[in-house]
Amino acid sequence: MAAVSADLLREEPTGASGAREPDEWADPLRPWDGYFGAVWAVTVVLVLGAAEPSWPLRVVAAALVGLTLPWYLWAGRPALLDDTAAGARGRRYVLGAVLLFLPAAVLVGETQLVTFALAPQCFTLLRLSAALRVLGVLGAVPYVGWVLVWRPAAGEAGFRLLLAAATFAFAAFLGRWTIRIIGQSRERAALIAELEAGRGEIARLSAAHGALAERERMSREIHDTLAQGFTSLLMLSQAVESELDDDPPRARRHVALMVRTARENLAEARALVAGGSPADLAGASLADALRRLTGRHSAQTGAPARLTVTGTARPLPTAHEVVALRACQEALANTRKHAGGAVPVTVLLTYASDALTLSVRDGGRGFDARSPHEGYGLAGLRARAEEAGGRACVRSAPGSGTTVTVRLPTKPPTPRSHR
Repeated sequence: MAAVSADLLREEPTGASGAREPDEWADPLRPWDGYFGAVWAVTVVLVLGAAEPSWPLRVVAAALVGLTLPWYLWAGRPALLDDTAAGARGRRYVLGAVLLFLPAAVLVGETQLVTFALAPQCFTLLRLSAALRVLGVLGAVPYVGWVLVWRPAAGEAGFRLLLAAATFAFAAFLGRWTIRIIGQSRERAALIAELEAGRGEIARLSAAHGALAERERMSREIHDTLAQGFTSLLMLSQAVESELDDDPPRARRHVALMVRTARENLAEARALVAGGSPADLAGASLADALRRLTGRHSAQTGAPARLTVTGTARPLPTAHEVVALRACQEALANTRKHAGGAVPVTVLLTYASDALTLSVRDGGRGFDARSPHEGYGLAGLRARAEEAGGRACVRSAPGSGTTVTVRLPTKPPTPRSHR
C-alpha cells in the first residue's frame, strides 16, 4: 500500500502559490495500519465469543490470529514500505501470515474475517496470478479442513461454502481493482514527473532564450548608438589632427562637433541603461529625430543629406519609430564608412495608411548586394525589422550607390468623428 499512498501523495494538486499542499498523512501506511488493526481486533473478539468449538480451541485460534499482528509489524509493514512487489521479502511475509491463518480458520470459522485484511496485502506484495492463488488457498483450505474436522450438517456446510465463495469473489474483485489503481497511480506519477521535468526544462530554456535575446538586443543597441558614436569621434579626431596646422577654423568646428557627438553618445548611453526610448526620440517626432540625424551626418561629412516626408505624419508605436531611427543611423553610418568619400544622401520617410516606409539612398560606390557576406549592422537591421513584423531590403551594385529600405506594417489611422 506504500506505493498507492506515495503515488497519490505525489499527485496532490498544488496551491495558488505553486507549492505542493502538505501530505494528508504523516505516515503513508497509517490508515492501512488502522484498517488491519481493526480487522484483527474484531476477529479476535468474534473468535473468543463464538458458540463453538470448545473454549480451549477458541483460545488457540485467537492466539494464532493474535500472532498475525506482531508478524505484520515485524515483516509485513517493512515489506509494504519498501514497495517490494513480487519480492522475496513480501512472499515470506504472506507465507507466514497464511500459515498462522489456516489452522485458526479450520478450528473456528469466524477466523475467515482476517481474509479482508490479508487480501489487500497479497495483491500489494504479490503478482496478480500469485495473489489469486493465495486467495484460493485462504478460501478453500479452511473450508475443506473445517468440513473434515467437524463434519457439519449439509445445510451448514453449504452455507459456509457460499460464504467462502462470496469472500473469494469480493476479495478478488477488490484486489484486481487495487492493482489497477496502483498501476494507474504509478503511470500518473511517472507522467507528472515527466511533465515537471519538462516544465523545468522549458523554464530553463525560456530563461536562456530570454538572456540570449536580451544580449542580442543590447549588442544591436550598442552597435547602433555607442559604437557608431565612437566611430564618428575617431573620424572627427583624425580630421582635426590634419586640420590643426592648415585650417584652424575648420578644426575648431570639428572639435565642437566632437563635443556635441560625445554629449549625444552620453545621452544615448543613459537612455540605454534606463531602458527608455532613444535620446533622439525623447520628446520629439520621428521626422524631427531623422532631421537631426541627417543634419549631424552633413556636419560630419560635409555632404548634403536631405530628408523628405510624404503622407500624413502621425504618432506610431515606439518600437516602429525606434526601428526606423536605427535603420537610418545604420544606413548613414555605412555611407560614411563605405561610400567612398562625401556623397549626397537622400532620406525618404513615407506614411501610408497601412505601413511606414523608410528609404535611405546614397550616391556612393556601392557594392555587390548578392554577396552572402554582410556585416553585423545590416544583419541587425534586418532582425529589427522582422521583430517589428516588417522587412528590410538592401539594393546596391558596384558604381550605382546603395539604397536601404525598411517597410513596417502599421494600423490605419482612426478617423475622427464629426459632431
